[in-house]
Order: sequence, then C-alpha cells, then structure tokens
Amino acid sequence: MPEYRRVRIPGGTYFFTVVTHERRPILCSPQSRAALRQAIVDTRRDRPFVSIAWVLLPDHLHTIWQLPEDDADYPTRWRLIKARFSRLIGPTLLPVEIVASRDKRAERYVWQRRYWEHVIRNEDDLRRHVDYIHYNPVKHGLAADPEAWPYSTYHRYQFTNPSRTMLPPEELEIPE
Repeated sequence: MPEYRRVRIPGGTYFFTVVTHERRPILCSPQSRAALRQAIVDTRRDRPFVSIAWVLLPDHLHTIWQLPEDDADYPTRWRLIKARFSRLIGPTLLPVEIVASRDKRAERYVWQRRYWEHVIRNEDDLRRHVDYIHYNPVKHGLAADPEAWPYSTYHRYQFTNPSRTMLPPEELEIPE
C-alpha cells in the first residue's frame, strides 16, 4: 500500500476536499446535514479548529480550516468527523457491494478512504480557494450562481463584505 505523505504545519490553514464512497449523493439531505453538523461540533469540542469556508454538495464537500497555533493534526480531525458521521448516518443508507478490504477494516461505505488537502500559502491563495469553494455548486450545475446554493458559507462572506467580488470562473480551476 502506498504511503501518503501530507504536509503538516502547526497553526496552518488548509483546503480540503472530502468525497463520499462511490460518490453517493447523500450529503445534502436534512438528516445528513444534521449528522455532519453534529460530527463537526463534537470534533471541534475535542480538537478545535476554525472553519474559514465550506460548501456541501451531494457527494463531496470542500472546506478551509485554520488549526490552532501549536497543532497540525488535521488527519485525526477528519478521522473523527468521518467516523462520527458514519455512525449517525451509515445505518440509514442503502447497502452497497461489500469489498473485502473495507469489510476487514469494518468501514461503513460512507466516505472515500482518502481526501485531498492543500496548504494555503498566502492571502491570494486563500482568496482563490474561498472563491473556488463558493463557485463549486455552479461548476457542478447545482445552482445558477453561488447565492442560489444554500449549503455554503457564501452568504456569510457576502454579509461581512458586500463589496467583495469573486474572481472570474476561469481563474478558479483548482484541482480536486
């Protein structure tokens, strides 16, 4: 099995993409949103972090976190969020094909095993990733514009800085 090396900077700011198992469109139902919210609240209580931006789509989410100054342990946070969410929502999902390696690890077929992370390097990088997050529902054909998608922090950003404009879509191509 390949060994994945992740950059871990105490107090760092990170962009993440987390995807459901087989891209199952399960995340936007009221029950899933409540379970994810609870998993995040419980995890933040145990291992604090600041959420800078989020978008929740049916089969994946993007987020940017700022970790505490002396902490770089985002893998544990994701493990806890995924496990807590899976315990809450897993039993309600339709069954999927059993895979021996997942069965051996008692995985619940809710999330893909891995996730994408990127260290935010500077203010320009942060802005590009925040705009990418907020434009993502439009990119996937789920909304006509970022304001029309209810499951993101776009509205919070517009409220706190109404004069800020997003970068043009062609400048937002960030790998997933």
